[in-house]
This record gives sequence, structure tokens and C-alpha cells, in this order.
Amino acid sequence: MKNLDLLDEMYQFLPCPTPALWVEQAIENLDLLLIDHAQCEKKAASNAMNLMYRYVDRPDLLKKMSQLAREELLHFEQVVGILQDRGIKYEHISASRYALGLRQHMRKGDDALIDVLIIGAFIEARSCERFMALIPHLDEALAKYYRSLVRSEGRHYRDYLDLALQYAKSPIDDRIAFFAGIEKELIESNDDTFRFHSGPVVE
Repeated sequence: MKNLDLLDEMYQFLPCPTPALWVEQAIENLDLLLIDHAQCEKKAASNAMNLMYRYVDRPDLLKKMSQLAREELLHFEQVVGILQDRGIKYEHISASRYALGLRQHMRKGDDALIDVLIIGAFIEARSCERFMALIPHLDEALAKYYRSLVRSEGRHYRDYLDLALQYAKSPIDDRIAFFAGIEKELIESNDDTFRFHSGPVVE
């Protein structure tokens, strides 16, 4: 029941659902989706570790980011294993505009931490929402794996948001709404390159 409640919370947190066209394109480009998924897990671990190095005076952040980094690296290993099992070569591909599109609006100074935590919450919530959107269309093995990721991604979303609330010196509702508007534009507008966090590609 708690899982369902968390999913409902994430759906309310996100400003829009994933477009149906993106889901169609994901199924048509499953190899590319999996390669970028692996890359996203690796980046998520790296981002968590960067926060650990930058904010060494915040024990709660250190603990949660350490746990998150370990889980994301485990997911990276698992997705690389799936790629190997399916005969798909893992290689570096260009990043989507999504994370950069959010981070370019970050504030400087003391407010930077709050913004990066809010952005982390959006990224994790969107990842979870996309897993859920994809599951009905995947083969049994991959659907089962993505279903297993929903709980951890949901927890990561909650960890980022809770830390933002904990460290903020004033209410952050307006800041969440600000990034929600940007996130909605990135997810719904046409993209030129298909990626796990891209908008639908329309040439």
C-alpha cells in the first residue's frame, strides 16, 4: 500500500505524464533506450558522489547519497548485464537535453543545494514514471526488472525532496513549481534525439 501511495505522490509531483508518442518510440528504439538507461544510472551515482564531496558537513545528506550511489551503481551493473545478454554493445552516447535543461536554471551560492536536490527529485520521479509507462509494453523479463526498480527510484525521489525540505531556510513550493514548469516543457516539447529522458522526437 505504501508503494502505491508513493507512486500516487510522484504522479502528483510531476507536472505531466510521459507523451504516448515517446512510449511508442521507446519500444521502437529499445536498444538505444537500454544503453541510455545504463548511462543514466552511472550519471546518477556520479551526481550523488559529487554531492558527498561538496557537502561534507551534512551527515544526513552523506548517508542518503552514499546509499543512493551504491544502488545506482548496482543498477548500472544490472543494465549492462541486460545489454550483454541481449547482444547489445554498451557505448557512450550523447546526453539528452533534459538534465542540463533543468540545471541551467540553478541558483548560485547557498541556494544551489536546494535547487540541485529539487532537480534530483524530478529526475528520479520521472525515471520511475517512465518505467511504469514502459512496463505494459515490454517483454516479460525486462518488465519484471523495471518493476523491481520502481521502489528504489521512488525512494530516491523521496530522499532528494526530503533533503531539500530539510535544508531550505524558507518554503520551497514556489521553487518546485518553477522547475515543474521547465520539466513539463522538456518532456512535452519535440526533441531531436531519442533518449530515456527526452521528449518525443519529431523530425
